[in-house]
Amino acid sequence: MGRFRTAGVMRLAFVVYGSLSERSGGFRYDRKLVEVLRERGHEVRIVGLPWERYGKSLLHNATTDLRSRLAGFDAVLEDHLCHPSLVRANRTLGTPVVSVVHHLRSSEPRASWKNSFYRAVERAYFRSLDAALCNSETTQKSVESLCRLPTAVGYPAGNRFLTSADDQFAAEAANQSNLCRFDGPLRLVFLGNLIERKGLHVLLSGLAAVSGDWELTIIGAPTDERYAARVRRLRDRLGLHERVTFTGRLTGEAVTDRLAQSHALVVPSLYEGFGLVYLEGMAFGLPAVATTAGGAREIVSHGKTGFLLPPGDADAIADAVRTLRDDRTALREMSDAARERYESWPTWAKTAETVERLLAGVIESETTIA
Repeated sequence: MGRFRTAGVMRLAFVVYGSLSERSGGFRYDRKLVEVLRERGHEVRIVGLPWERYGKSLLHNATTDLRSRLAGFDAVLEDHLCHPSLVRANRTLGTPVVSVVHHLRSSEPRASWKNSFYRAVERAYFRSLDAALCNSETTQKSVESLCRLPTAVGYPAGNRFLTSADDQFAAEAANQSNLCRFDGPLRLVFLGNLIERKGLHVLLSGLAAVSGDWELTIIGAPTDERYAARVRRLRDRLGLHERVTFTGRLTGEAVTDRLAQSHALVVPSLYEGFGLVYLEGMAFGLPAVATTAGGAREIVSHGKTGFLLPPGDADAIADAVRTLRDDRTALREMSDAARERYESWPTWAKTAETVERLLAGVIESETTIA
């Protein structure tokens, strides 16, 4: 059983697939959460599990070494992504377990029979937990629809690319007095791994119907190589080769420069549990073209800080881009509102306080029961 130290310092394990070096939004959240918890004096040890196909991951529950690897901690944090490996193993730990949930696998668009299976596994997993930390209210509702357990919302902050000096740079880039920033071609940017859920194929189909002066920069690793090849072929087939550029993965500094030079962020995902990328764009005053599928509506206000469109609707994307192309006054107003949304957003310190309260509660409850 864990022992919560009287000084308030906790000894924590954090279970992830692979390591925290992965580049997706969920791993960025985990990485930052570990960082701020350590800054606040807590000991956090990363426990990596092998990243394998879903069915094979279910077999991890038959192994016997996980309990020994997670012994001696006050509590265990787990990235929900690892749930197939832990759905039964958690019941053997004897230590409070809190899942960090970015979005449910069963919430992603796919055949209903597949999601029924994933939903059953996820429900069993949540029943093995003491609590769940969710990255958005949307994710929280999804969790609570499967299982009744203590939950809390810990929003991520959108400052992945920004030091204090960089934040000033981003603020200046978003400043409405910089009128020349809104001149010239409409500069759009897509930021995210090249996977089907991000809706890049829908974006390209929508842009093919937009005439006039615009350009799109696609920043992201070809995580799904088949999908990446597919969208490159689609770009060429639609005659967008001169307007659409694929950069691949860039350094943080290079991404910062690209965002500072852009007018709007366009990531029309088919589903997002939260959509941290929209907030990251807003740091630079970029209104977001997003969808209503998932948690983006907690960040994006339609017509004010961007557009919330039906998922998979290429025509709606085309209309939104035309608005930004033709009405630079509206673009400038949305840019101001986007930067204001970023500045008013909760900080990582606020999220760390939420996590500490949640962990302290489950540890105290475990101690009381014992």
